Amino acid sequence: MKIKNRKKEYDYGECEICNTSMEEKYIKQDFWIRGELIVVEDVPAGVCPQCGEKVVKADVGRQITRLLENTERIAKAPKISVPTIKFDKEKTEV
Repeated sequence: MKIKNRKKEYDYGECEICNTSMEEKYIKQDFWIRGELIVVEDVPAGVCPQCGEKVVKADVGRQITRLLENTERIAKAPKISVPTIKFDKEKTEV
């Protein structure tokens, strides 16, 4: 579901890595919790267009923490399937 008419309200400043102005975007953020991948969608974040560094405001971080603590909501959330491959150093050509 796409969210329309989002209003940009916060100046994220410059990237701590490369000093480029951050741009507000809505991102997917992944978390590994007890061996389970959880993806939080539509997270407002400052994203560097140069290096890709991402930051969120403190209140957004707290909201994400509450979401991740809500085991009932996580249990009811739609599930996705992702391919998993193992890196084999012996078979990888350099």
